[in-house]
Amino acid sequence: MAAANSWELDDEHEEFRASVRAFVDRHVRPVVEESEAAGRPPAALLKEMGSAGLLGLAVDEADGGGGGDSLAIVVLAEELARASGGIAVTALVTGYMSTPHIAHFGTAGQRARYLPGLISGEKIAAIAVTEPGTGSNVGGIITRATPVPGSGGFRLDGTKMFITNAGIADVFVVAARTSSDGPRGITTFIVEAGHPGLSLGQPLRKMGWHASDTREVILADCQVAADAVLGEQNRGFHQIMSAFQLERLTLAAMGVGHAEECLQAATTYARDREVFGVPLISLQATRHRLAAMSVELEAARVLTYRAAARLDAGHPEADRSVAMAKYHAAIAANHIVDECVQLFGGSGFLEETPVARHFRDARVLRIGGGTDEIQLEILAKGLPT
Repeated sequence: MAAANSWELDDEHEEFRASVRAFVDRHVRPVVEESEAAGRPPAALLKEMGSAGLLGLAVDEADGGGGGDSLAIVVLAEELARASGGIAVTALVTGYMSTPHIAHFGTAGQRARYLPGLISGEKIAAIAVTEPGTGSNVGGIITRATPVPGSGGFRLDGTKMFITNAGIADVFVVAARTSSDGPRGITTFIVEAGHPGLSLGQPLRKMGWHASDTREVILADCQVAADAVLGEQNRGFHQIMSAFQLERLTLAAMGVGHAEECLQAATTYARDREVFGVPLISLQATRHRLAAMSVELEAARVLTYRAAARLDAGHPEADRSVAMAKYHAAIAANHIVDECVQLFGGSGFLEETPVARHFRDARVLRIGGGTDEIQLEILAKGLPT
């Protein structure tokens, strides 16, 4: 798809949304409960996504991808999240938070080796950056990559935490320190699952995203060859930061999806539910509550679409726009979903009610991909002095 010039969807993007929504209704919604119970989506679903061209939008057509723009990826994230946050993040982490590192920084050999399987959904990727003691401070990671004399390779030692897709991944993009020079001393590596020295913890029990696999990743004397280096040595921090913009956009879009799904469900419920002999929606307080939520949702969507358009256009304010979208959409999603649970009353507290799942899944959006506080710090640095 060609890059959009505004945050209004053109016909091509609207058609793409319709096709994604049809795919989600046909293939994703029927397996949500199964995925929640299993702690991961069915492997067949990821392959179906690959066959439908939904995992390679960030990869150039020359490498077998769809050559899509950020706005298309935002639309995809929004529609997936309407069905399931856990399934959405599984697909988005492999397709749009991990694979782009290989697509953008990999050698021709690395791209040829890994991209076909990742685009098709035959292979799954994870990105292992976060550590137990660093959180959002990417520049402070302590996992070491020590040169192995005579081989040109490296020995990786360290622990990664909260790694989505860890238990189902075939390939990891791993960040490690190759120099003591702060953020300028980080390098990324490609490490395949099952490689000697790479092991996994047990699945982490999470508040939400039950349909995604999240674990600790342990690297202990994990020796990799020189061709495992991804991009330039000691430039990993910059590579990670550049990829963070798309990651944050997809998380903002997930917030829009959660909020829209719940707002539609709550509106339907308010029309059907009678209280004291009248439909709930006939009460002015209810109508105004739903109207206020629709304003919040639209603001989140516009900020997110604008950020995507600016990112593709290389706009000088793109990074600030992404931070605004990530911050507002995550908070708006949490507020809207909470309000919808309230409107559902006791039914909203039951696990079989979808708004309960969206309530659990939306909370992490204010943490993952850079916390609210990180986004505010980005925005604060741009304030007039």
